Amino acid sequence: MLRFLPWRSVVRRAARAYGIMDPALWLARLRQFSQPSEVQEPIELLRAGIHFHARGLINTKAIQHNLDWVWPYWVERQFDPHDASFIPRAFSFSHINLTHRNWTAVGLPDLPIVSLVDPRGLVTPLHDGWSIDFWVVDQFGDVLYPSRSGSHECQQVMVVGENQVVETITSRDSMSLKNSTRLKWESERPLLEIDSVVSGARGGSLVVAIRPYNPEGIQFVDEVKLLADGAGWRVNQQTDVLTSRPADSTITSHYDHGDVAGNLSRSKPGQSIPQHSEYESCDQGMATAASLFRIDADRFQLRTTVCLEQELRSQGNSCPADPCIDWAQIRTQVATLQVPDERFMKLYDSAVVTLTLLSAGELVPGPYTYRRFWFRDACLMMNPMLSIGLVERCRRHLSRFPSRQQRDGYFRSQQGEWDSNGQVLWILNQFRKLTGEQAPDSLLGVIRSALRWIEKKRVDPGVDCRHAGLMPAGFSAEHLGPNDHYYWDAYWSEAGARAAAELLEEFGQDAEACRAIALADSFLVSIDRSLSKNMTAKSARMIPASPYRRMDAGSIGSLVADYPLRLTAPDDAAIWNTADHLLRKHFVNGGFFQDMVHSGINAYLTLNVAQTLLRHGDTRFQTLIENVAQLASPTGQWPEAIHPQTLGGCMGDGQHGWAAAEWVMMMRNCFVREEQGGLIIGSGIFTEWMQSRKTLSFGPTLTPWGAVSVRIEDAATEPVLFIDAKWRHTPPSIEIRVPGYEVVSNASSGTAVALKPKRQNAETAALQDTSTPGVTS
Repeated sequence: MLRFLPWRSVVRRAARAYGIMDPALWLARLRQFSQPSEVQEPIELLRAGIHFHARGLINTKAIQHNLDWVWPYWVERQFDPHDASFIPRAFSFSHINLTHRNWTAVGLPDLPIVSLVDPRGLVTPLHDGWSIDFWVVDQFGDVLYPSRSGSHECQQVMVVGENQVVETITSRDSMSLKNSTRLKWESERPLLEIDSVVSGARGGSLVVAIRPYNPEGIQFVDEVKLLADGAGWRVNQQTDVLTSRPADSTITSHYDHGDVAGNLSRSKPGQSIPQHSEYESCDQGMATAASLFRIDADRFQLRTTVCLEQELRSQGNSCPADPCIDWAQIRTQVATLQVPDERFMKLYDSAVVTLTLLSAGELVPGPYTYRRFWFRDACLMMNPMLSIGLVERCRRHLSRFPSRQQRDGYFRSQQGEWDSNGQVLWILNQFRKLTGEQAPDSLLGVIRSALRWIEKKRVDPGVDCRHAGLMPAGFSAEHLGPNDHYYWDAYWSEAGARAAAELLEEFGQDAEACRAIALADSFLVSIDRSLSKNMTAKSARMIPASPYRRMDAGSIGSLVADYPLRLTAPDDAAIWNTADHLLRKHFVNGGFFQDMVHSGINAYLTLNVAQTLLRHGDTRFQTLIENVAQLASPTGQWPEAIHPQTLGGCMGDGQHGWAAAEWVMMMRNCFVREEQGGLIIGSGIFTEWMQSRKTLSFGPTLTPWGAVSVRIEDAATEPVLFIDAKWRHTPPSIEIRVPGYEVVSNASSGTAVALKPKRQNAETAALQDTSTPGVTS
């Protein structure tokens, strides 16, 4: 009955009564900036946005009036008028982290929970929860607050051995604090451990502080209570923060009395600190507490532990019987990279860790802000996971896809995104090709239904308009702009139809396979016809984001036809002209700058352009890879978008799975990539690697013909390339294209191939010397 009520009239009358412009009129005006669509604003995005800005409103109320508090790193920087990260707050109704969205998750390979560590060692044990910070008070009362430390005073690294550990070292003068944060499985439960080591602060105190915030802003602490033995706190009557010894003194405070840190800062030498405040509650949810431990030696150690068993259960997961607790087990499953650049190898290893953590439970693109499922990110993350050998993980996630398919065949993660069906069909076929396994019979109906949905959903190819035969206007990939008939969706649908044809042929459904090919060809014709009706695309031979857009940053989505889909030839003029336009007009500080929504440098989109350059034979791909490496955080992570001035995260999750996936795929394709029914070996090998006289290698990596490993020995004087393969059937054609060396055709595995230096002609030299504005080494 509620839907029959005259809501629009009621809202209009209420708005008029309070002197507010009619919201319906505002929405109508807003929607005129996009193409008419059946879904205007996906409810999933609205829900996430409401939650996000609700915290932003609380930040507005809590932070700017209390700048004497000790806040997380992003607040200390973003609210400091002397800092490059400063953002004026005047008309911003919500204050959110727009300058340093950086964090690193710690976890275990098969445990579907993680904890976060921010760039200054602030630890958030629970998902979207409060945090624990660590400070040092010297003997004169001066306090070392890591969140207020400059870049020259703090170092952070991620070390992966038996455990994954994030180490944060903050130093000032002769005093230093080192925190090592890890997640362990012990006594059949998950334990978060933070080992603190203090040096050079004898006579002072180590402070373990309970903080009512996290890397996004305020997160409520309503109550803290000292445990009976004095060795920790119970927070919000649920979670115990335990210390390896009882505190020598404790302090608590609530919002009206200010931050507990106010009792620490610059006290006089020898002045006592209030002893054993044991309980605090706060109506505003801003209770703070601190345990102080006297430092009576030159080197002091303390362990802080949080049991996450309840966190695991709250996420709907019971404790696994025997989780994989040894990261070495993961390393034995995946392809290894060996190059002379230590950064590249560390970034590769870090990316593998990220993909592993984000696929332990549900496959999600981030550990915090984006801790929810999207088909797009899942499929693009599984592609490199398959390539490097994480087959069983991908099998587990793909097995869940059919349950997510709606009755009409739509694979929905959020309404209004029309790329998902093509992506699912594509990744199902990738799994079949890379593993050599035939799809199970249970998928036949899934494939048919998904293909039928694409066929019914697309716009009638016979109508007289620019978007005839494309997909409906929709939100598509959020970074492309407002609702429109995106070529991104059409290319994915074409690729999905071609993938479905191969899958159906494997099932022996030849007639349906032919119909799928006809559908794919029809998409190709429709795209070409649409481009011919767009004067910008026609005259410049480029591919904009949609038939109704001029060339802008959104055209990055159209490169999907080249990578990863390979629907176009390597020398396709429209693809190359589009990439060249992006390089000239939309690169900042050597990375692709997405003007729309993200308003930051995107690591994964920069690598997408690098893949197109690699496929085209343009050596500038090396510069883009170098630039992306430089944009990584000290722990080897990339946020979704990077602030061009602060170089901190400005959009999305601070540890983005898609970015990690593209780094893995970039390293893999530098050594081994598929092309035109065969393999291209070594086309992405850096010249300086070949000059290092060190062994280069990658593998084993899965290909449609079998697992392949590539190795180059003595790469300075007499470089010799080895290809080791386990073919499942007839070997493919193999071409070796190491830059700077003669092309070797019809190579075979199991033999050593001597690489001969190429004689460089003037035309080749000119191509390699070509520079592009915004793309620098």
